[in-house]
Amino acid sequence: MMGRVWEEMEVKVPASEAWKLYGSLLLTKVVVEVLPHHFSRIEVLEGDGSAGTILLIFLDPGKAGPKSYREKLTVVDDERRVKVAELVEGGFLDLGFTLYRMRGEVIEKEGKEEECIVRGTIEYELKEEAAANAALVSTEPLRALMRATADYLTKNYNPNA
Repeated sequence: MMGRVWEEMEVKVPASEAWKLYGSLLLTKVVVEVLPHHFSRIEVLEGDGSAGTILLIFLDPGKAGPKSYREKLTVVDDERRVKVAELVEGGFLDLGFTLYRMRGEVIEKEGKEEECIVRGTIEYELKEEAAANAALVSTEPLRALMRATADYLTKNYNPNA
């Protein structure tokens, strides 16, 4: 079984500014800072934020479900402003998923240099016997992440810098 969900949001900063956050390891620090009720800690196990980087993500220990997972950045394309990460251990993979891929894109908004669109997509594949677990895939964490990072970007963006 395969599926895809996505979410997008307008952000009132230029795409180049949004990508400075989304395209770097700064995103890991900001995520823990602005979403402590979802993520307790993120460690870089290998790499510098480019493709091949492996992250260990610790989830809120007070919530039910997996406590951590590892993901690998498979694409970090500065030109197209696209980042793709795949789970390589734990998390959804322990629940019958054979693929759980997250794609983030920062898109220039036509005619509005000071705004952009941030799009997040989750693609997944499940073993047939675990098909009921598809209901666990939700855009809510994606929406929370995008809202929190949009707030962070608009608060920290200085157009005169």
